Amino acid sequence: MKSSRVFFEYFSPFLKNLKKGIVNIGLLDPKFQFIKQITVSEGSLNASIVHPREIMIPAIKESAAAFELIQNHPSGDPTPSQQDLEITHRLSKTGKIIRVNMVDHIIIGGNSFFSFADEGLL
Repeated sequence: MKSSRVFFEYFSPFLKNLKKGIVNIGLLDPKFQFIKQITVSEGSLNASIVHPREIMIPAIKESAAAFELIQNHPSGDPTPSQQDLEITHRLSKTGKIIRVNMVDHIIIGGNSFFSFADEGLL
């Protein structure tokens, strides 16, 4: 799982047509091999609330070296919201402090996606 496209193709069938927001993390080992997927939040049509502790606790328990945040936008538009930008910044900062690095935040909207890493926002 070394590219945003691979994560999009893996998660898209499960997330692209849902009517509510879902936030998942993909936990990775030091070689960026996929360890486990965990759903950390289920929201409403237009909001999912995520706190850094809900990401970091499972990452630490699973001895992950890194993680990817993967969420859907039920609207079909993968453009990040202000809330998406803020949580990405907080999670990236928290990950650096505890050395469980955030490698990407991918938003799936319909048949397309937005990758924070691909856009240079991480």
